[in-house]
Amino acid sequence: MAKTEARIDKWLWAVRVFKTRTLAADACKKGRITMGGSPIKPSRIIKPGDVIEVRKSPITYSFKVLQAIENRVGAKLVPEVMENVTPPAQYELLEMSRISGFIDRARGTGRPTKKDRRSLEEFTMPSFEEDLDLDWEEEEEEEEER
Repeated sequence: MAKTEARIDKWLWAVRVFKTRTLAADACKKGRITMGGSPIKPSRIIKPGDVIEVRKSPITYSFKVLQAIENRVGAKLVPEVMENVTPPAQYELLEMSRISGFIDRARGTGRPTKKDRRSLEEFTMPSFEEDLDLDWEEEEEEEEER
């Protein structure tokens, strides 16, 4: 007897959208999983025919539930359990981000660029020119004149 309903976090893990159930539950809590435009909780019960949107940067995937399962299945069996109904425009977005070659990185995170490193060194290294008194010859001349 096949189940007719399942928890969303278990289903997302079972159909291999997320690697672990914890990641699926966290995505639900953060509002990245929606149904009908509204965010859903990890304990939400889904049924066959429901359409679920999963926001994974930079695109939003849409999946139609064909079977409600809670046990993980092999990758070859996933098409029997869900149908990918993501609009082609979303995949074009993904392709554009790949072509650009640069993934948005928040300034200050990750390894510093060469320019960042040089500006850091300039900021942290003492400036010897300010500390040195190079006018010592003039002072000696002034003393001799006195």
